[in-house]
Amino acid sequence: MKRDAPTWPQDLFLIGCGAEPDAGTPADARSMGVKAHNLLRMARLGLRVPPAFVIGTRYCATAAAARTALAESVWRPGLQALQQTCGQRLGDARQPLLLSVRSGAPVSMPGMMETLLNIGLCDLTAPGLLRQTGDPRLVWDAYRRLVATHGEVVAGLPAEVFEHELAGLAGTRDEHDERELDFAELRELTRRCLAAYRREAGRPFPQDPHEQLASAIDAVLASWHAPKAADYRRQHGIDAGIGTAVTVQAMVFGNAGGASGAGVGFTRDPSTGERRLWVDFLFNAQGEDVVSGRRSAHGHDELAQVLPAVWRDLQEATDRLEAAFGDMQDFEFTVQDATLYLLQTRNGKRMPQAAARIALDLLDEGRIDLAEARRRTAGLGAGQLACTRVVGADGQALQPIARAASASTGVAIGEIALDGERAAQRHAAGADVILVRRDAETSDSAALGAARGLLTQRGARTSHAAVVARQLGKVCLVGCDALVLEEDGRGLRIGDHRFAEGEVLTLDGNTGAIYAGAARTETEVPADLVARLQALRDLPGA
Repeated sequence: MKRDAPTWPQDLFLIGCGAEPDAGTPADARSMGVKAHNLLRMARLGLRVPPAFVIGTRYCATAAAARTALAESVWRPGLQALQQTCGQRLGDARQPLLLSVRSGAPVSMPGMMETLLNIGLCDLTAPGLLRQTGDPRLVWDAYRRLVATHGEVVAGLPAEVFEHELAGLAGTRDEHDERELDFAELRELTRRCLAAYRREAGRPFPQDPHEQLASAIDAVLASWHAPKAADYRRQHGIDAGIGTAVTVQAMVFGNAGGASGAGVGFTRDPSTGERRLWVDFLFNAQGEDVVSGRRSAHGHDELAQVLPAVWRDLQEATDRLEAAFGDMQDFEFTVQDATLYLLQTRNGKRMPQAAARIALDLLDEGRIDLAEARRRTAGLGAGQLACTRVVGADGQALQPIARAASASTGVAIGEIALDGERAAQRHAAGADVILVRRDAETSDSAALGAARGLLTQRGARTSHAAVVARQLGKVCLVGCDALVLEEDGRGLRIGDHRFAEGEVLTLDGNTGAIYAGAARTETEVPADLVARLQALRDLPGA
C-alpha cells in the first residue's frame, strides 16, 4: 500500500489501513487530535480497532477562515484507502461501506462536538446492508438513526422533530424505548423520519452517500465553534486556535442484536480509585445511546454474565491500555456479534481521592516512576482529600426518598433548579443549587458551574455530562427512576414526595441516596491515604 508522497494530502492520516503514508506532519496528538492519536496507538498495540482515516486539525482553522466546505480532494485518498482495506465501497448497492464521523481535538472535550454514525445508508444501500448482515432490524434502526442525526447536526432541525415521530408511532412521548420496536415498526419510523426531514428542512434527506460524508465532515468541523464548545474552552482555558481533527472510521454495530451492544468505562473507579473495571453497557445499542445522557445503562455485571468471553477480552485489552498509557483510562467500545472493538481511550477524569490512590497504586505496580507519582499528587493533601458523608441524628440512619446511580462521590445540599437560567440566578444570589434535569446532557455543562450537584431521571454514569460533572468536582446522581419532572408547574415528584422549585434536596454521591431537605453531614479525612502520600514524599530520590 505504498504511495508516492507528493500525491498524499498533507495532514491526512491512516489508522489500521496497512502502511502509513507520509502525511507531511508527525502523527501526534496536536496534528491529528488526541482521540485519533490514541486510536493509532491502540492499533499499533494490536488491539481490535476499526480502520479509519483522519483529517488533521489544521483543516479546522482553514475551513473556518475560508467559510466554505472542505475540498473533497483532501479526504478522497483516505476514503479510497479505507475502501481498499474493508473490501467495501461507500454507496455500493451490494457491499456498502458505512462510516462514523467523529471529532477529536488535541485536548479532550467530552461531548462538546458532534458525531454522526451510519453515514452511507440510503434507499439504494439499505438492501446491501441487509445482504451483508441478514438483520432487517439493524438496517432500519441504523437508517432512522442516520436520518435523525443528520437532521439535527447538519440540517439544524430540533431533536423534537424526530422524537415526535417516535412518540406518534409508540403512542407515548417519553417512556417508550425504540430498542423494543421490531423491524417493521423501525421501517415505518424511518419513513416517517424521512418525511419529517423533507417537511422541516425544505429539502429531502440526501440519498448520495458521498454528499452525506462531505456534509458530516463539514458539520463536525463547524461544531468546534458551537456555543457549548466555546463555553467549555473558556471554562478550561483551552486555546480556540488548536482546532479539531475529524476521524472517519468504518462502522461496527452495537445494535446488531442480543450479542451486541455499546459501552463506556474506566479501568479504575474514577471516584475512589479502586482497581476494578467501572463500566456502563447497553445491549443492542450504539455508543451515542450511552454517552448522550438519554439512556440509563447497566453496570458490567450483565455484560459479564451474558457475554463472559467478551468480558474477559475487555479485561485483557484494558489492562494492556493501562500498561501502555501509564494511567487510568476512560474508554469506549462496541460489541458486534460477540466481538469486541475498541473505539476510544484517553486518560480518565477523576475525583481528588481517586487521583491520589491511582497514582500511588500505579507506582506500587511499577507502571509509573517515583517522579511521576509525585507530580500527579502535587497539591493533594488532607484538605483536598477530605470527604463529606451524610449522618443521622443521635446515631439513627436517615431514610432516603429514592436512590440513583452515582457518577461522583461527595454530598451536595441545595435548592432545586430546573434549568440553567434558574441555577445561574440563584447562584448569583448566593444560594446553593441542585440542578435537576430529565437527561444528563452536555448542554447543561455551563449550568453545572453554578450548581453543587446534578440529579437526572435518565442517563448513565459515563455520559458526557456526568464526566464533566466529575471533572468539576460536582456530585452527580443519574438514572433516578423515581424522579418525575413537572416543568409546567415548576416542580417535581420523587416517589411519593412532591417538591416545588426552590425547595431543598440532599444528594449523597457516596451511596446514591437522595434525601428531602438538608441532611446533617460530617467531614472525614482518609488517614490511610494521607499516610501513603506522606510516605511518598518522604522517599529519597527525584
